[in-house]
Amino acid sequence: MPPGPLKLFAPKEDASTLKILSAARLAGIAVELSGDCGQTPCGLAAPELQLADGSRVRHLNAILRRIAHSVDAGLSGASFIYEGEVDSWLDWCALEVDHTVLDGADLTPLFDILEGHLKSRTFLVGQRLTVADLSVAISLRSSAPRRETHPATTRWFMTCVHQLSLPQDAGPSARAMPAKAPAPAAASQAARPKPEKTEAKSLAKAAPPAAPPAASEEGDDKKGKKDEKKKAKEEEKKAKEEEKRRREAEMKAAQEAKTRGPDVTVETLDEHTFGHLFIRSECKTGRTWTPVKDLTKALDGQKVWLRGRVDTCRKQGGKLCFIALRQTLATVQVVVLGDKIAAFGAALPPESVVDIYGVVTCPETPIASCTQSAVEVQAEKVFCIGRAQPLPLQLADAARSEADLEKDPKLIRVGQDVRLDNRIIDLRTAANQAIFRIQSGVCALFREFLSGEGFTEIHSPKMISAASEGGADVFRVDYFEGNAYLAQSPQLYKQMVLMADMGRVFEIGPIFRSENSLTHRHMTEFTGLDLEMTFNEHYHEVLDVLDGLFNHIFTGITKRFPEEMEAVRAQYPFENLKWKYPCLRLTFAEAIELLRKHGPPILEKRLKAADSDYSRKVIQRHLESVKAHEIEEDISTEDEKVLGEIISEQYNQDFYLIDKFPVDVRPFYTMVDPKDPRWTNAYDFFVRGEEITSGAQRIHDFKLLAEKAQAKGVELKTIQPYIDAFMYGAFPHAGAGIGLERVVMLFLKLNNIRKTSLFPRDPKRLTP
Repeated sequence: MPPGPLKLFAPKEDASTLKILSAARLAGIAVELSGDCGQTPCGLAAPELQLADGSRVRHLNAILRRIAHSVDAGLSGASFIYEGEVDSWLDWCALEVDHTVLDGADLTPLFDILEGHLKSRTFLVGQRLTVADLSVAISLRSSAPRRETHPATTRWFMTCVHQLSLPQDAGPSARAMPAKAPAPAAASQAARPKPEKTEAKSLAKAAPPAAPPAASEEGDDKKGKKDEKKKAKEEEKKAKEEEKRRREAEMKAAQEAKTRGPDVTVETLDEHTFGHLFIRSECKTGRTWTPVKDLTKALDGQKVWLRGRVDTCRKQGGKLCFIALRQTLATVQVVVLGDKIAAFGAALPPESVVDIYGVVTCPETPIASCTQSAVEVQAEKVFCIGRAQPLPLQLADAARSEADLEKDPKLIRVGQDVRLDNRIIDLRTAANQAIFRIQSGVCALFREFLSGEGFTEIHSPKMISAASEGGADVFRVDYFEGNAYLAQSPQLYKQMVLMADMGRVFEIGPIFRSENSLTHRHMTEFTGLDLEMTFNEHYHEVLDVLDGLFNHIFTGITKRFPEEMEAVRAQYPFENLKWKYPCLRLTFAEAIELLRKHGPPILEKRLKAADSDYSRKVIQRHLESVKAHEIEEDISTEDEKVLGEIISEQYNQDFYLIDKFPVDVRPFYTMVDPKDPRWTNAYDFFVRGEEITSGAQRIHDFKLLAEKAQAKGVELKTIQPYIDAFMYGAFPHAGAGIGLERVVMLFLKLNNIRKTSLFPRDPKRLTP
């Protein structure tokens, strides 16, 4: 964020204004108050901060977060964990404190919460004042806590008042404050006159005599012996611990050597029935491998080579062992019979990679625990080619279904962060294997359909000279002697190549968004499925192509990946997507009418079922906003979800299109509706109440494009090559950008986009 001054649109005498100006002062950012702002449906101010590039950050918490992250002053928290806690306290302040103060209700319950949290803390988060402290303290400035009932909260509040230099009336009553602070001790002593020499002599005579040197030396000697004794005990303890660890390591090594088996090479396979095989590409054996999924009754009696992971392993008696061998989604039971070979098999750690040679047989009773239930393999050879170390989490826990977890709350639930920290293990579950096969299928179906429609695949640059869509949500990187930016979209390049007479183009590539958002559907890097095409008379020609594209993708997934869909459903139950071709099409105004008409009954039903005061307040506020929703007002994420529920009930469809978005909520290059300047030729596609595609007819007149860009605060020199592309004869055109991970998430009705991203990237995660 530039040094400023930035422009703040907010009421002069309001807590939100004081919060923003206080945060800016602490961050060293110049902000000037430039006018008033609107209000939320509940009556709170809705401030806006205009940045140097002309873009605006709206709403209090978003502005506070932007200011806090603009400088390294610790206002957002000293670590990513603290940042999350700061965000939580900001949300609590907005949803609970501000509305309680606005309603004039009793603040004691809020003080009780703060008191319990602050008993052993100086600040709400960490060891330094953050925007969380700032926001809560300023909200409470007119009704400060009482020291008699909430001492810890009062201490915290007064600390905030002092550090923020709030007005004098922003604290407890004057009688609770000292009338005048006493002078510091150092200052008092400094003010005293220095004693005369004679006075110094008399003071020296009156001083007690120094202790005899011998006594001091005796004390030092005792202390030295005590330290030596303590050090000797510590070294003895350390030596015992090291000896214990050495013995444990020796015992473990002896046990592993006993069960590890002999070392085998590819050249000596025929000489051994089990052992440790380290493949170094010594030679080719000509072995024929059979995929586990192809093991059926048709192979009864045939000998096969298999490679897979040890899913589970159990020993029965002294000479029998059962191994469940897993290869991606398929599993088969392997029977290992024999004294030494069974002992070797039983000692294989879970997730070890093994080669099995054996005979396919058909058991009398199907093996219900394996996908290849009609067969099993009688092992003749078992070789470990990749021994697994102890696992950071158990695959059985990571693969446990939501239904099982609901039935038995005592079962271990693996959290999202634990999964992502150990993503290599997590990706081995059947559900994750299926998710990413389906994701691959979406890309293939995307290419397949568009190639059949005459599109050309392109690959645009991802390092560019300016933000591709304007605004501040862009990553800046060093580029030799200047700066470059990671592309927010291939949008501008798609349009430029159309002007080079390519006609119809598409691209599959990474998209980067520097949005400090931790929602279930946002990431800082995701895969974009983009397309752009010229049209003859009306941009609805492009909508027809998009409608056909999604129908091809949804139909293709359903027909080509039924096993994968069932694997996902086994862990994350979902209902199949409901869609029709052509899909349901609504204008934005029609969608708002549906929301206003059918939304309140849905929210009132939720309000009755709410089980907490917090939930009831949130739903009540949403209900009020839906009733008062203006026809040209943008729809929120929660509005979209309610609208999705309405359309599912009214039309029995989960996939639909909304056309003609308001002009104020679309980028500068969007064509305005020629019949009504309030609207644009812009559209979004939705699945289950969430957006998966955004697009529009683009402005192809270079003069109009420059005019709109300037109006949005975009510097023309940064996009001049883009504008120049339309100077030499331009086609009317339109297109869309699709989020791959979001399509898969919503098709499978998963609750978090991180489940459909191989290695997710968000503001708190850059590894693995």
